[in-house]
Amino acid sequence: MSKKILVVDDEQSIVTLLQYNLEQAGYSVITALDGEEGLQAAVDIRPDLVVLDLMLPKMDGLEVCKQLRQQKINIPILMLTAKDDEFDKVLGLELGADDYLTKPFSPREVVARIKAILRRSQLQSNGNEAGHDQEDGLLNLGDLKVFPDRYEAFFDEEQLELTPKEFELLLYLAKNKGRVLTRDQLLSAVWNYDFAGDSRIVDVHISHLREKIEIDTKKPLYIKTIRGLGYKLEEPKKE
Repeated sequence: MSKKILVVDDEQSIVTLLQYNLEQAGYSVITALDGEEGLQAAVDIRPDLVVLDLMLPKMDGLEVCKQLRQQKINIPILMLTAKDDEFDKVLGLELGADDYLTKPFSPREVVARIKAILRRSQLQSNGNEAGHDQEDGLLNLGDLKVFPDRYEAFFDEEQLELTPKEFELLLYLAKNKGRVLTRDQLLSAVWNYDFAGDSRIVDVHISHLREKIEIDTKKPLYIKTIRGLGYKLEEPKKE
């Protein structure tokens, strides 16, 4: 069965272009031309991924993203923005978007990003279905446990609710425990393409992870900031 992609954009030419290219790539496409219609379609249809424009009539993309996440609808979201304003991009990621593209973009790049996001989501889904009997590859750091094969992480025995990107970032940090990793290294390893000048994306995701695994985010015990260099994950010292 083909994956369902919801495209929400108020420019009909972009909707037509994306619909054509996504259908050529084997996806089933649903479209919406404003934020309210897009939100309703996402809630009702539960597509496999949403391509969501930032600037929309009736309800902007940030609000759509925010409402979906508040309703615990964790559909992957690829946000489109015509702006070069980094604030909007970062805010979109903070509200729960998985990735973003700045207009103008090539349809091939959109399809490539969607394939990458869906591949990660499928790995996460397969991991969740695999059960909890195996601990192959378990990474154990104090109260933090990361299961690479299951795409799961636990802190203090509670499963963490992580987006695919948050999990990949945590996994990479855990695999490189004790090593200082620059933002550029993390961008290259986790995002797999050049986000030159957009290192705030790393900072946003680090902040999200800290909120989930640190008792005091201002005095982190696990994810340390190495000023002027980047970050490292380490196991807290036992008192």
